Amino acid sequence: MNTHTDSIKPRIVVIGVGHLGAIHVKLWTQNAQAVLVGVLDENAERAQAVLSEVGNLDSRVFTSLAEALKNADAVSIVTPTSTHFDIATLALSAGKHCFIEKPITTTSLQALELNTLAEQNGCVIHVGHVERFNPALRAFQSSTQHYDFAPLFIEAHRLAQFKPRATDVSVILDLMIHDIDIVLWLVKSRVVQIDANGVAVLTDTPDIANARIRFENGCVANLTASRITQKPMRKMRVFQRDAYVSMDFAEKSVEVFRLMDEEGAGNAMQSSLAGGVPAMMLGNIEAGTRNRAILFEKPIVTDSNAIAAEQQHFLDAIRLGDASATPPATTALEAAEALRVAEIITAQMMG
Repeated sequence: MNTHTDSIKPRIVVIGVGHLGAIHVKLWTQNAQAVLVGVLDENAERAQAVLSEVGNLDSRVFTSLAEALKNADAVSIVTPTSTHFDIATLALSAGKHCFIEKPITTTSLQALELNTLAEQNGCVIHVGHVERFNPALRAFQSSTQHYDFAPLFIEAHRLAQFKPRATDVSVILDLMIHDIDIVLWLVKSRVVQIDANGVAVLTDTPDIANARIRFENGCVANLTASRITQKPMRKMRVFQRDAYVSMDFAEKSVEVFRLMDEEGAGNAMQSSLAGGVPAMMLGNIEAGTRNRAILFEKPIVTDSNAIAAEQQHFLDAIRLGDASATPPATTALEAAEALRVAEIITAQMMG
């Protein structure tokens, strides 16, 4: 298996140095556990300028993919989605680990092909579903350790201002794919029904979309995405019996409301406070044969750079030889399933 020991720093090449690629370059340069050996981009002047901007004088600008792969142990693929499959195929065939920005490929079948190729060559694929590393989501994960997490309804709104550079894919693959991935990850049940609609306003593909996803375990997720709003929003609300969670990915905040018996709520509040988590009683509900209390908690969110956290997980996965061993990393199979759901949503809108 193609792994690395802790004493060996993987050699990284960033392929594609547009807006997001430049961020990868900057963060790889700052990571002491890896060595950014170079970058590759169709615009060599732009590539050199990015290296100069981050003060990286030790990396070089490669002139071909073959040359880049010859000098790399792993690559960050930050090119247009339509090029991901071909680049990753060559990289994996050469035994190189791949950090592929989302969506992983143009089709879910291509994603499955890459997963097979990675397994055959002992390579790790991590897909850049960056919201898995959002501090708010990670704080929410920690809070679920204190109660049985069993979502029944999830509602997400992801609204962004229009950016011409992101129009190579629809709003489903540009924005909604984040929430599709998170919901699949949280619910962990088979999708049994999808109802979707959308409208193309400024581009040739949907710019506003809504999808209702029903899971085998009974959970329902309602996702809305738009890239022509004036006020950006990245929020998700999770409802289950006796609990409600609100996450704001933009503000990096989480609020948890739980309904418990009075004694259990008192113990839970003391436990939260002992752990440094702000908590308070919001009141009692007297119904039936027992009194219950509403406990409000605001899990502490530890701020961090989500992409830097992704890169570190990628390095850890390389050392272990398995992306699934370092959650919350998104594996190729998980990315393929998210893409399959996105394809169904898109087909309903376009058909």
